[in-house]
Amino acid sequence: MSGVGLEKATEIAARVEEFVRNVVIPYEKDPRRDNHGGPLDELVFEMREKARAAGVLTPHILPDGSHLTQRETAIVLKKSGLSPLGPLACNTNAPDEGNMYLLGKVGSPEIKERFLKPLVEGRARSAFFMTEPAAENGAGSDPSMMKTTCRPDGNHWVINGRKAFITGAQGAKVGIVMAKSDDGACMFLVDLPNPAIRIERVPNTIDSSMPGGHAVISIEDLRVPADQMLGNSGEGFKYAQVRLSPARLSHCMRWHGAVTRANEIATAYAVKRQAFGKPLIDHEGVGFMLADNLIDLKQAELMIDWCADVLDTGSLGTAESSMAKVAVSEALFRVADRCIQVMGGTGVTEDTIVEQVFREIRAFRIYDGPTEVHKWSLAKKIKRDANNPQH
Repeated sequence: MSGVGLEKATEIAARVEEFVRNVVIPYEKDPRRDNHGGPLDELVFEMREKARAAGVLTPHILPDGSHLTQRETAIVLKKSGLSPLGPLACNTNAPDEGNMYLLGKVGSPEIKERFLKPLVEGRARSAFFMTEPAAENGAGSDPSMMKTTCRPDGNHWVINGRKAFITGAQGAKVGIVMAKSDDGACMFLVDLPNPAIRIERVPNTIDSSMPGGHAVISIEDLRVPADQMLGNSGEGFKYAQVRLSPARLSHCMRWHGAVTRANEIATAYAVKRQAFGKPLIDHEGVGFMLADNLIDLKQAELMIDWCADVLDTGSLGTAESSMAKVAVSEALFRVADRCIQVMGGTGVTEDTIVEQVFREIRAFRIYDGPTEVHKWSLAKKIKRDANNPQH
């Protein structure tokens, strides 16, 4: 990947940070911010118009359609994440950011024009339909368990199944649907809404930063033209791998920004708040927590940059992204937890964004693969490498 260079990326990031701190953060008090799982689309698109005017909409994708390198993207996305609303305003949010990356890499010119362009322009949201209900023993952390089927019918494919935890499906205009044919996994692009794709319910979840929440979906006799399949029948998992590692890493980038902000708030509180005759920060128990926060944030930043460098070589970075996802999500959770603790009762209220950041990071330890699944995958690699040493 060529990118624009770290200096130019830093300039873009500075503009993004200024926009998020001055324009987006005041929206954190907007009543449209939390509506059964996520902000209302009315709020999202209002912020995006302001981002467009400020020149910071979709800042990780250049006007010619090329992407910043992963290392450059990290610089920018961390700044967009300084507010949970920042990625939505700047169009760097999940799942859209990962979906744009995938379609930019493997989409046909027709697919790019029809499905990718409105996403890059920030005029539409998307959803990635892969996870399935646990009660039906469908695909979750193990995508090979996929139950949703697709079969050819003339110049169309017909898809049937159920999906769960589909982020942003409610209100999305673009869908990427994974299903299983006789050849294996397949991936399809569909316009939304579609009468064959029905939202059964949107459960309440611990997080609240993603518009549309995380829906349970039924798909009944969905007909998709054959030219809306990505690649060929059976190649779905190959394309999922293209999306997987960068999407994992961009989650790390965005949430690093959010936790950095939480730490700023906790630090300001500890410096000003008096207890037992001196500022909280002068009490070793509090000061040491904030010191540990700096250490965890720096280690997380270095893991992100290391994995980004691996991906920028063209490697899929499967193991490296698993390591980064585990290390960063666990480190950021420790930081968010300490921020709550430092702030005491204030930390568990909605008076600051720290409480929401804590909830979001708790969810982050699960989505894009729970810590335990990544460790299990790494353990399999360790065993494989040990049994097949390279000489």
